[in-house]
Amino acid sequence: MGNEILNSVVKGVNPEAIEEVKVEIKSEQPNPASGKDFGRSLGWAIAIIVIAVLGVICSLLLWHPNDAYTQAVLNLEGTPTKGRSIFVMNCVACHGQWADGKVGPNLHGVSDRLSNSRIVHQVVSGDTPPMPQFQPQPQEMADLLSYLRQL
Repeated sequence: MGNEILNSVVKGVNPEAIEEVKVEIKSEQPNPASGKDFGRSLGWAIAIIVIAVLGVICSLLLWHPNDAYTQAVLNLEGTPTKGRSIFVMNCVACHGQWADGKVGPNLHGVSDRLSNSRIVHQVVSGDTPPMPQFQPQPQEMADLLSYLRQL
């Protein structure tokens, strides 16, 4: 019907010119597929934002501020050789002579798996039986931490 109206209005006009106008009219009409692309893009953008927000919320819930003891340990410089001595006196029975695990887990690469504050917490808390609660002086813990970091 649109073509009939167009043809009646432009009688006597060159047919090629009419075809050009038809092509221009078609090209100016919105592409319904582009609406789908926009909807998908918007959906992905919302999904990414939601995931990012959830990540921040989870990080805040899992983050534990350091207590005074842990902060004191982390502010000290430890010596790995002294830390090895502390390890031999207190940890060998469960973690093995070379920290390769027995009753307790293998500790090689522990600093790749846990932050320094989590390692201190693990040692002093006794939260994971059969590991006993063990709280050396801050300098001794700093030494032990420096030994564990080098494993």
